Amino acid sequence: MGRGKLRIYLGAAPGVGKTYAMLSEGHRRIERGTDLVVGFVEHHGRRRTQVMMHGLEEVPRREVEYRGSAFGEMDVDAVLARRPAVALVDELAHTNVPGCRNEKRWQDVEELLRAGIDVVSTVNIQHLESLGDVVESITGVRQRETVPDEVVRRADQIELVDMSPQALRRRMAHGNIYAPDKVDAALSNYFRPGNLTALRELALLWTADRVDEYLQQYRDEHSIRSTWQARERIVVGLTGGPEGRTLIRRAARMAAKGSGSEILAVYIARSDGLTSASPKELAVQRTLVEDLGGTFHHVIGEDIPGALLEFARGVNATQIVLGSSRRKTWQYMFGPGVGATVARESGPDLDVHIVTHDEVAKGRGLPVARGARLGRSRLIAGWVVGVAGPALLTLLLTATGATLASEAGPGFANEVLLFLFLNVLAALLGGMVPALASAAVGSLLLNYYFTPPTHT
Repeated sequence: MGRGKLRIYLGAAPGVGKTYAMLSEGHRRIERGTDLVVGFVEHHGRRRTQVMMHGLEEVPRREVEYRGSAFGEMDVDAVLARRPAVALVDELAHTNVPGCRNEKRWQDVEELLRAGIDVVSTVNIQHLESLGDVVESITGVRQRETVPDEVVRRADQIELVDMSPQALRRRMAHGNIYAPDKVDAALSNYFRPGNLTALRELALLWTADRVDEYLQQYRDEHSIRSTWQARERIVVGLTGGPEGRTLIRRAARMAAKGSGSEILAVYIARSDGLTSASPKELAVQRTLVEDLGGTFHHVIGEDIPGALLEFARGVNATQIVLGSSRRKTWQYMFGPGVGATVARESGPDLDVHIVTHDEVAKGRGLPVARGARLGRSRLIAGWVVGVAGPALLTLLLTATGATLASEAGPGFANEVLLFLFLNVLAALLGGMVPALASAAVGSLLLNYYFTPPTHT
């Protein structure tokens, strides 16, 4: 027998009616002829919820003794023995009384699902484990009972049960949620309008992310590469240059204009690593992106425009933000540039924004960080080794009779290696320019004194 299906009613706050919605679903399924039982429902003394229990078969609870008191918990063995097609199990995040077979009710539900029983359950947004700290900072109440997010995400269906803060407070005032003696305290504490609005937003955003996962899964399964503009996603193409900070802030302002917009910054590096940007600058930009609520991605690709477009379509992006080219005018003879190529090949489903910045037309090379510049002593040492080194080596070799015809010398191949050693040493000490000078001086001396015909 296959695994059962899990449906969850996700409540934006206590009292919005998730248990009532679950029981209504139970009645609908019974009317369709489904074999359904109530594994566990907590009605909290609410009259309307109690009325919804009429007509539903309820599996008797298991009485568990703990510290001199008796507690009623779901009897998992009884439900498994009954083997219904569907079981209603309330309060997924509930912690069972010590002495039960499982610590958490969601673990009981897992047993039912493995047995092939479909389960309809409920949970409030504040009980999701990842949101514990956020909920505590909003309401001042730490949730002791939590359920791992992954358990809820694996559900086959998630239905949000929502209600405006004003309507929920009216339900509270009418005594439909708590007993009359607890209403005033609840309205002035946990059920303040600000708390309820924040919890509602958390529930809506979490559910939207879950819907987005379903959408992405569907697109992957059907190999859909075109953009579906269900939600604004802005991809920022970074080069590792300082203009990246300008692009990130510009994208953040664009995202702020559209509620629910998402920022994804991407840096594409070649696999050979020869043109990689400063790790320090990329770290600064990563921090900036995350501070603005976005995500940073590092992608390897040989074709920069192609890799950028592939990434954007892979995440279902709707907009791409790029910086104006740093190329000088004459450098355009080597090609149109990344921005122009991306704009040409983006197609009608991707908008490309070219943003100006202070580094425009200053050259393709990335500016050298202050800490990466060589010191004065290193540069002097590089020039001395690169220019004076080959001359001194030539004097030493000729003074010892190291000519092509002489057997006393090290031999032509070793002489070439000695000049190359000085070339490499000049590069290590002084960088590229002293190394080029060393190569030029060394090749001339090697050609004139040691390569036949010599002295020509």
